[in-house]
Amino acid sequence: MNPWIRTAAAIALIIASAADARQVSSLGRIEPQNGVYQLAGPSELAVVSQLLVEEGDHVDKGQPLARLDTYGIHRAAVERSQIALDHAERVLKRQQALRKSSFQSEAAIDEAQRDVEMGKAELVAARAQLDRASIKAPVAGEVLVIHAREGERIGEQGLLELGQTGKMYVVAEVYETDIAGVTVGQPAVAVSPALAEPIRGRVERIGKVIGKNDVLGLDPVARTDSRVVEVFILLDEPERVTNLTNLQVDVEFGG
Repeated sequence: MNPWIRTAAAIALIIASAADARQVSSLGRIEPQNGVYQLAGPSELAVVSQLLVEEGDHVDKGQPLARLDTYGIHRAAVERSQIALDHAERVLKRQQALRKSSFQSEAAIDEAQRDVEMGKAELVAARAQLDRASIKAPVAGEVLVIHAREGERIGEQGLLELGQTGKMYVVAEVYETDIAGVTVGQPAVAVSPALAEPIRGRVERIGKVIGKNDVLGLDPVARTDSRVVEVFILLDEPERVTNLTNLQVDVEFGG
């Protein structure tokens, strides 16, 4: 073989080996499964009448978290609609009984049936309004932060923030030029001065969209407008970081 060809092949092999050995690193942030839920109230202005949870509470899906100042009015409307429907159903039964004795016309029965149907529709509408007067948990999770308490209006931040802290992740922002060195199932380690020791995990998912980085390091010459891919690392010990949502960490991906 031509010695020049052998030399070129050797150099290519060395470069490839070095590339394989290069360890990918990035900045990242800690967050619960599916991120943080910011729970808002209805579209119109709302004031908290009763707060039913506190920070740190674990809640079930569908559990009421707070009632708004319109809750009492809508509850009364439901009760009125239920009473009206019960009355309409009693009238219909009487009309049907009279028809068997030939003392009642078909028109009167139709009118009574219409009143029952309208009563049912009004009860459904009243219950829907009552449901809007309370804020419920969309998922099971932990109450992280409360932004509005009794007597306060719900603002842009919403009522509270909820996280599924049973699973915690590091969301690493890997430069687009490095993403080829990251694979699903690959081990990773995250470090921070806030952690007594590194926390480990494995890559569960790699994002499919390239965007701009959100996590900024302290290096003044670091790239602050870089194109990155989000990599989701499922942590082995979520209980260690359940109270550290949004903590910035340095991430090293293993080989």
